[in-house]
Amino acid sequence: MEALALAEAVAGGALVFFVPGFTVAKALFPERRVAGPDGVRWAIELAALGLVLSVVLTIVLGYGLLAAAPGGFSASWSDPQLEVALTAVAVLALVVGLFEGAYRRRPPLPRPREEGPEDDDPWELDRKLDRLQRERLTLQRELARRAAADGATTAPERERLEAILAEEATLRRAREEAYER
Repeated sequence: MEALALAEAVAGGALVFFVPGFTVAKALFPERRVAGPDGVRWAIELAALGLVLSVVLTIVLGYGLLAAAPGGFSASWSDPQLEVALTAVAVLALVVGLFEGAYRRRPPLPRPREEGPEDDDPWELDRKLDRLQRERLTLQRELARRAAADGATTAPERERLEAILAEEATLRRAREEAYER
């Protein structure tokens, strides 16, 4: 009798705290494998995501069952509405995961993406502009210091300053065009 109670507790705990969330996580991220150089990290991520998703699914399904049944429901083996709902979610996610290739030996190929203007990294553009501005200010200070010291500046430094100003203007126009889209 005690072994049966222990088996029920283990099965119920797995159903409430792991199985539905893990199958949903595998269906959402079929390319994640527990093998290879990132295997340990992905195993930890999938286990954590499985735990969190299972708890969230249990809460949401429990609330839905509570709202649907006027007298409430009992989460027990004698009245297994919640267990049936969690099992249905797990089976549905398992089927979707199988269809997506989450349980195959080799991961599925990533879906092709269309690249668009939203794929441009705006932070990279800002970093380039900041770097150019620092370089321009340093060069302007150096030119002003030399002009004050001996009254002469070198042609390569002036050409470099003009090139920096032109590149800054080009990057600013590209940023403004990206904002207009």
